[in-house]
Amino acid sequence: MTTPISGLRRKLARALARAIEDFAMIAEGDRILCAVSGGKDSYAMHALLLDLQRRAPVSFEVIAVNIDQGHPGYPGYKLTDYMAAGGHAFRMVAEDTYSIVTSKIPEGKTYCSLCSRLRRGILYSLAREMGCTKIALGHHRDDAITTLMLNLVFAGQLKAMPPKLISDDGDNVVIRPLIYCAEEDLAAFAVEEAFPILPCDLCGSQENLQRKAISRLLAELDERCPGSRRNMLAALGNVRPSHLFDKGLWRKLGLEVARDVDGGMGMEGAEEASEAGRDAILDVASLLRHTA
Repeated sequence: MTTPISGLRRKLARALARAIEDFAMIAEGDRILCAVSGGKDSYAMHALLLDLQRRAPVSFEVIAVNIDQGHPGYPGYKLTDYMAAGGHAFRMVAEDTYSIVTSKIPEGKTYCSLCSRLRRGILYSLAREMGCTKIALGHHRDDAITTLMLNLVFAGQLKAMPPKLISDDGDNVVIRPLIYCAEEDLAAFAVEEAFPILPCDLCGSQENLQRKAISRLLAELDERCPGSRRNMLAALGNVRPSHLFDKGLWRKLGLEVARDVDGGMGMEGAEEASEAGRDAILDVASLLRHTA
């Protein structure tokens, strides 16, 4: 008897399929390295890609890969057992990046940047070695808008996470199939599926990261102004270049003057925003000063 598909799984599957279609992430004959860290997001991505594989109009392979980075007590066997029980194509690679990161980064500083660079380099090498045409990463909607806010507040850039990109070496294409999926849905799905979660004992223990602070602020904003994170995701796909100040972009697009034809919110529209929305934004601005 066929197991019924839950409403949550169907919702996430639709979001994943829409992202893949919107950005042409998967093509006939692709061999996809699915990076599975052991967290809820990568488990969900792997499960949803396998679902898609069974019904997609194109044929593609999915190979799950995990990097054992040498964290003390790393319970990698949980992931190995899970993959074996499901009969999934899987490879675990041992690379001691933990020693490198902890020796190079002073105590109390953020490990994430160096750790992610090392991990990314390993994935790129593995993709070439395994003949993979794509590398799938489990970043979701909330990762994208948190990155947008981090760049706005701390870097002075209007930039989020690209759903699809080519690596610096020009050899690897990275895709983010979960980019339309909400983190709360992925967390609920992980509980529903009882994924054997592997904790991150390195960066996961650092509570004062700017990314975590921004995430908390976005959650508060969404609580006070329901739908704000959903609207921020929509904004990333609804850009008005003529209403931005990038002179290089203006030249590239041949823009000479902006036209007020789309009803976009200007100064007057902003003044008409709801009291709750304005108060929440002011609160967020105040709290941001303490995270810088």
